[in-house]
Amino acid sequence: MVVIASDLDRLQRSVSAAMDQRGDWPERSAWIRDAVDALPRHRFAPQRLWRWDGHAYVPVDRDQDAAGWASEVYPGPDAATVTQVTDQLPTSSLSSQAVVVDMLDSLLLEPGHRVLELGTGNGWNAALLNWRTGPAGCVVSLEADPDLAHTAHRALTEAGAMVQVQVGDGNQGWAPAAPYDRVIATYAVERIPWAWVEQTKPGGRIVTPWGRLGHVALTVADDARSATGWVQGLAQFMPDRRALAPEPGFTQVRARSEPDGERPFLRDLAPLQDDVHLRFALRVALPRMRIALARDADGLNAWIHDTERSWTVLSAIGGGRTIATQGGPRHLADELEAAWDTWRDLGQPALYDFGMTVTDSGTTQYMWVNDADIGPHWPIT
Repeated sequence: MVVIASDLDRLQRSVSAAMDQRGDWPERSAWIRDAVDALPRHRFAPQRLWRWDGHAYVPVDRDQDAAGWASEVYPGPDAATVTQVTDQLPTSSLSSQAVVVDMLDSLLLEPGHRVLELGTGNGWNAALLNWRTGPAGCVVSLEADPDLAHTAHRALTEAGAMVQVQVGDGNQGWAPAAPYDRVIATYAVERIPWAWVEQTKPGGRIVTPWGRLGHVALTVADDARSATGWVQGLAQFMPDRRALAPEPGFTQVRARSEPDGERPFLRDLAPLQDDVHLRFALRVALPRMRIALARDADGLNAWIHDTERSWTVLSAIGGGRTIATQGGPRHLADELEAAWDTWRDLGQPALYDFGMTVTDSGTTQYMWVNDADIGPHWPIT
C-alpha cells in the first residue's frame, strides 16, 4: 500500500483537530498553527522510523510498510516519533506535536528574532522557528550528530527554510552568531549550561526541557549575570547524548544492598500514579529517586531506588495496607514521606508554581516554589 499525500494530510488534520478539542493551540501564539499547517511533520520524517514492540525497537520503513510508517509519523498529539535508535536506545525523534507547540508558545518568538536551537534532529522545529522569524531574523541550529545534521539540512533546504545548521556540542552553544534573542533546546538537561546564558541577550528567553520531566522558560537578567523563570509544562524528553547510557535498574540496585527491615507505609500510593504535581515536586526534592508502579490483586505497589545502593519496595498486602521494605544507606521510604509532607505543607503547589534560577556563572542553580527570592529552594546538583 502506498500512502499518498492526501492520506498524510488527513492524518495531520486529525492530530490538529484532536488538539483543537483539547484547547492545545495557544491563543497568544496563533502563528504556530499556521506554521505547522505550512510545514507538516511528515516532510521531515526519514524513510525509516522505529516502533517499540514491547521488547525492542523495530524498524518501520516507508517503502515496505507505508501505512505503518504514516501512523508512526502521526501517532496523536502526545506521542513522539522515534527516528533514530542506537544500541537499542532512542537517540533522536520528532517530538510530540503538543509538546512542540507548547515549547514554541513558551519561547514568545517574534519576527526578526535571532534564535539558537540546540538539537536539530530532523529539522522540523528549526523550520517552524524560521517560519516565524522570517527573512529579517536568523535561526542557527546545532546538532551533535553529523549524519543527522546533513539529513536535516537537506530537508530544511527542500522546505525552503533558511536555517544555518552547524555540527557541534549543544551545551557549548554557538558563539560565532551570538548574541541571540531566544535559545531553545530540544533535549533535556539536568543543569543549564552557562554558555546558553552568556550567548543570550539581556532580557532574552531560554526555553529548555529540564530533568526529562518538564520544560522551563528562563529570562536573562539585565546585568546578564543570572537567568530565572517558571516551569511551563510537563512532558518526557530525550536527554543530552552524554547521558544516554542506561541507568542501573531496580534489580541491579537491589542486588547491592541487603534489606534492613520493614515497616507499615501508612498512606495511599495512588497520588504517586495520578498526581503529576506531586510527581514533579518529588522530582525537585529527590532528583536521584526513581519510582516504578504496578497494580496487582492486593493493590498498588512501588519499586524505588536511587540508581546507586539504596532501594525500597512498597508492597500492597490487601485491605488497603502497604509494607515498606528498605535497603542501603538511604531510607528512601522515609525520604519519600518527608518530601511528600513538605509538598502538602506548602499547599500542594502545582508544577507551574515551581521555577528555576541560574547564577554565579552557572555554578549556583536551584529550583524554587512560588517566589524566586523568598520561596523554598532546592539545589540542582
